[in-house]
Amino acid sequence: MTSTSRAAGSRPIAARRLAAVLSPILAGATLACHPPAATTHAEPPRPPASSIAGPALAPSDGRLVDRPGASAPAPPPSSSAARPLPVACPEDMAHVVQEFCPAMQRHCSDSEYEPSNHITICHRFEPDQQRCLEERVHLEFCIDRYEYPNRVGAHPPVMIDWYEAGRLCAAAGKRLCTESEWTAACEGPDELPFPYGHARDSARCNIDNPWRSPQLSRLHAPNPAARDAELARLDQGVPSGARPGCVSGFGVFDLTGNFDEWVRADLPRVPPLRHAAALKGGAWGHVRNACRPVTTSHAPSFVYYFVSTRCCMDPATAAGG
Repeated sequence: MTSTSRAAGSRPIAARRLAAVLSPILAGATLACHPPAATTHAEPPRPPASSIAGPALAPSDGRLVDRPGASAPAPPPSSSAARPLPVACPEDMAHVVQEFCPAMQRHCSDSEYEPSNHITICHRFEPDQQRCLEERVHLEFCIDRYEYPNRVGAHPPVMIDWYEAGRLCAAAGKRLCTESEWTAACEGPDELPFPYGHARDSARCNIDNPWRSPQLSRLHAPNPAARDAELARLDQGVPSGARPGCVSGFGVFDLTGNFDEWVRADLPRVPPLRHAAALKGGAWGHVRNACRPVTTSHAPSFVYYFVSTRCCMDPATAAGG
């Protein structure tokens, strides 16, 4: 009895000890079989749509707009970044950057000889027969989009010599264009023989007008009224920009035809020149009117009823550097 009683009395104590050992194990098993209930923390906010990488539709016209691939929103621009960068050229001038060819060989497939001026006029150049014969030269400059005074609808001044043309440009904070600059602006990025293509086109530029013989005594008369009357009779020019098709790939108008333009000749050259005065573009008559031809036979003091100019400037000067 006594031994039986001791064994029966010890069972509750042993059961409590066993429960204490198994309780943590059973609790772990319960957690593994039944995950905890969801917490009440709010879901983190989604990044704004503008920070999501990849193309997006522009709301205005549905075009795809590329966006940077960053996954986080860009920081707001600083005050220095918000300032517009200085532009290379004023708005009314074209910015020309070109690896210029000083000597271009082209094949003319349709030409005529003009005996009164002793010149050969090419009507068409073959587009696939052109090559550069000399090392290219890097050019970067600003050029007036229109003939002086560089305004749409203006009539360029005439009867100005090379010196006066330089003074007009200097007064505007500019300078005369060099021969190479003028040619590069005319040929455009595709190096065309005419500003608009490979074939001469009098419908695009003001060229091929009939000859009117000048009365030189009246043209150089001391009486302004007589001189102006003769200039009006001879004038076949059109206002700047009146021929919208007469534009180069750089956005420069009326380079060939309308008025001959003073430039600074490229020097040195063979045969040597005694001065740097040169004329580019031809006027409104039936002359060469292409990008490459240049006239260097006139002295800097030469004036005529279809001679004018346009101006250039250096990009650093234009940007205030």
